Amino acid sequence: MKFARALLSRLLQGIALVLAVVVLNFVLVHAAPGDPVATIAGASGGMSPELMAQLRTQYGLDKPLPVQLGVYLDKVLHGDLGYSYFFNQPVSHLVMQRLSATLLLVLSSVLFAFVLGTALGVLSARKPNGLLSQCITVLSMFGFAAPVFWTGIMLMILFASVVPILPVSGMHAIDASGGGLKAAVDVLYHLVLPMTSLSLIYLAQYSRLARSSTLDVLGSDFIRTARAKGLSDGVVLYKHALRNALMPVITILGMQFGNVLSGAILVETVFNWPGLGRLAFDSVLRRDYPTILGLLLLSSIVVVVMNLLTDLCYRWIDPRMRTS
Repeated sequence: MKFARALLSRLLQGIALVLAVVVLNFVLVHAAPGDPVATIAGASGGMSPELMAQLRTQYGLDKPLPVQLGVYLDKVLHGDLGYSYFFNQPVSHLVMQRLSATLLLVLSSVLFAFVLGTALGVLSARKPNGLLSQCITVLSMFGFAAPVFWTGIMLMILFASVVPILPVSGMHAIDASGGGLKAAVDVLYHLVLPMTSLSLIYLAQYSRLARSSTLDVLGSDFIRTARAKGLSDGVVLYKHALRNALMPVITILGMQFGNVLSGAILVETVFNWPGLGRLAFDSVLRRDYPTILGLLLLSSIVVVVMNLLTDLCYRWIDPRMRTS
């Protein structure tokens, strides 16, 4: 019952937070300079003042901002994200078209960074003054300092001209046809560089954090007790120390999921990956308010859900939280 009440409380807090973010996003987006109707007119090669006024009336841009906000909130509560000004499609349809590509990129990058970063951090903690630990520390510092877009551009230059063995643009080959295993392999082949670019900075953070956390845990009393019982170093490290050392890494993983989504915008733009990040970039350039707000709403929901899942992971990893 305590767990159910805590879960319900967090869900209600998350819903209230998402509604507050929706209002804030709406105000900030409409306060930004630029006119979506003027952008549409420029893209179409010109437009008469009468037609521009008609479009403003059609999109509701001629109404006061509080009225526009009320109309938008009513639509969102009914599951309607609006209609794209530029793409002439429902925003929900645009999001669903691009969602799978972004999920593939983000989830694969997070999983790769979490698993490999944690493993490297634990390995470096076994002999903190050894050569392997020093090499991992240097590589982690480099990965942490390199911007996502710079890493993507460097990988693109390397594998497009120096060693042209990997595709550097898109999600599918130009001559791709059919489906099944061949299509899946083609997508994974195109995923390598975007995933590497997006995951490197987080891999560096997770490895440094896992190293520090593992060193702290290895100095605990229960670890000394386990070693006094004659348990091997592998059992002590991976069965007793690792589970406790994962707590800070999982915390950062849940907190940084929003940063991963923002990094996906840069990576998808560099590699022309057809996901939500590319859609967000195009929508900002074209002042497409409904699409921007729909993407911001989706990002807010994802961040809230990830924080909730982080709490659930705490209870699974730490038995003390299940009994508290």
